[in-house]
Amino acid sequence: MAVTEQHDKITRPKPPVARFAQLSAAGTAVGLPMVSFLFILALWSVVGASGVVSEAIFPAPWSVWSATVEMWQNGTLQKDLGVSLAGVGFAIGATLGVTMGLLTGRVPLVRTLLNPFLNLLRPIPAIALVPVAIVWFGIGEGSKYFVVSYTVFLTVWFNTHHGMQYVPETYLRAARSLGASQLREFLTVVLPAAAPHIFAGIRLGVALAFLSLVAAELSGASSGLGFRLQEARQYIRTDRMFSLLIILGILGAVADLVVHRIGRKLVHWEQG
Repeated sequence: MAVTEQHDKITRPKPPVARFAQLSAAGTAVGLPMVSFLFILALWSVVGASGVVSEAIFPAPWSVWSATVEMWQNGTLQKDLGVSLAGVGFAIGATLGVTMGLLTGRVPLVRTLLNPFLNLLRPIPAIALVPVAIVWFGIGEGSKYFVVSYTVFLTVWFNTHHGMQYVPETYLRAARSLGASQLREFLTVVLPAAAPHIFAGIRLGVALAFLSLVAAELSGASSGLGFRLQEARQYIRTDRMFSLLIILGILGAVADLVVHRIGRKLVHWEQG
């Protein structure tokens, strides 16, 4: 009887009030940002239509839209998006960062040998490495991948290392008291406990990847959104510059949202 009642509770659909509250919360999460964007767009349109600021300096929304359509129709926007969104540099940096963080977090010898050097690299901004990357790899994709990988690697490494270092000691004692082997302890206790920090590092790495990507493409690439932004500056095409900046912002926000959703799905135990 108790099992049947429990099954009924699990399979029973949510009451209309609860479903309405859930839909309202989802609508609020979407609606409030839209209100903000529409307000900024309206304010931007008023400034553009007033003629207070020169169109060459501060283009109106319709000029930016026309520039976006123009770049799409001549094929440059699709090409630059394909180049900038390749994700090779991010994949390399994130993979190396997680691997190195696991090692420095749990292996004392590796931590002693590499931590001081890695901490020395962290304050060096990615843009400072662009000249070195150009000398090593030339102007092209190689230098861009190097700069992006460097930025993502250090961010992901630091967060992974931090998560591995601060696994609660009570978790480890409980696993050892139950006779868990070192491998089982690592896979079932240490890694799940550090997973929120790892995904936080990956999420931050996504944002920093876009920053370093633009920095690398501004001077160390022959294609991509950053390269096109530099080209627009040379021809004083502020409408294209605004278009590219907005596209970069949208891409960054979407990428951050995707990583955040994946993290919530995979690290579901952290939600409780």
